[in-house]
Order: sequence, then structure tokens, then C-alpha cells
Amino acid sequence: MIIPRGTEIKLNQHGQLSIKTPGNLVIQNSGNYSEIESTNGSIRIEENVSVEAVSVRAGQACFIQGTLTAWKVHAKRISLEDKAKAFIMVQESEHLELARTARLVGNFANEKELYLMMGKFTPQLKELPTAMDLGSHAPLAESRTPQIPATASPAGRTEDDHLKSAQALLEREVTRPDLSPADAEAVREVLYGLRERNLARVNLIFRDAFRELTRPSDGIRRAWEHLEAHFRA
Repeated sequence: MIIPRGTEIKLNQHGQLSIKTPGNLVIQNSGNYSEIESTNGSIRIEENVSVEAVSVRAGQACFIQGTLTAWKVHAKRISLEDKAKAFIMVQESEHLELARTARLVGNFANEKELYLMMGKFTPQLKELPTAMDLGSHAPLAESRTPQIPATASPAGRTEDDHLKSAQALLEREVTRPDLSPADAEAVREVLYGLRERNLARVNLIFRDAFRELTRPSDGIRRAWEHLEAHFRA
């Protein structure tokens, strides 16, 4: 690894390295990282090198010659050269360049888009083999799906009560015969998140979903209030 002066290197509880450097970073050996960041320069992953990281951020470009697996990559330009492979869930870039023999998997524009897609295919995700070797990705999955807390709110209700009330209201709303297909889809997206207890996804989408409804009912407004009360707590 070619490391510029002023680089900070830390090790987290999962044994993953976190690297933050002001200049250009060249990764020449395979490894498992928490975060890789070049604040002002570029990051290059050389040929035959396999890198796994939760987050990759480059002030300029991210050049991939080998293999990169990451939750999020942020750079002005992401470039996959010949025979490069990238498995990126969320990529944030102004320019994306792929050589003819390169392969890119994932490529969601933002986390909201990813959560919406995962919500639509929840049954299929449950059917995935449980014996899959996820390696270092298990801590990442845990960090993205927080558990419901049960602390008391000022009104005497628990946060769990607010979620249950919101879900019960939306279960009724989604079956309303006068609900348009577009409105039903918006309600269903929030309901999927509540059923799966994916609170990060619910918090990300419920406000926009409810604002898009053409005929919000009293039940929708009360569900909104319950969700706001939960996420404000």
C-alpha cells in the first residue's frame, strides 16, 4: 500500500482497518476495511487485489483495477478498468466509467432507492439460503437494521406502542376500496418497513410517501403522528 504523509489508520472492534488520508491512496494488497477515505485525492485498487469496505470516499476519483465490494462509494468519478469487478450497493458519483470487460453489480443512486427495492422483494430475501458465507458483512447488516427500543415517551406510551399503532392503522388503510393504486403502493411501502421492523427504511421514506397521497385520510394522519412521535423520541 502506498500511503501519503498524514494518513490516519485505526482498527475497529471487528478487526477492520479504517484509513483516512489527505492525498492519493494506492491499495496493493487485499484486505477488509471499515472505511477508506482520501479527502483531497484519489483511491486506486490495483489489479488482482480484492478489497471489502463499508464505505469508500474519494475527493477526486476511485479507480478499480481489481475487485471492490462496498456498501457505499462516493467520488467525483468512479472508473472500472479492464476486468475490474465492483459490487457496490450505493454509488454516489458525477461520472461512472466502465471498461468493456468490467463488471458492476448494485449501483443504487441512494439508500432510499435501495430500501424501496428491498421492500418490494422482502419474501424473496427471506428465501435466500441461510448458509451463505457473508463473512465481514454481518456487522454491516446489523448496523442497518436497528431493533425497536421500548423506552417510555413523555405521554406515557412506549416507542414500541407508537410503531404498533401506526402499523395497525396502515393495515386498515391499505385495504380501503377507495384507495387509488398509486396511494396504495405508497402506503404499502411504509407498511413493509413496519412489518419487517426496518426502522431505518421507515424513517427514510414515510414522510415522502404520505405527502404523495392524493387523499390522505384521518387514519393516515394518525399513523403519521405515531411515526413522528416514535422517531422524535
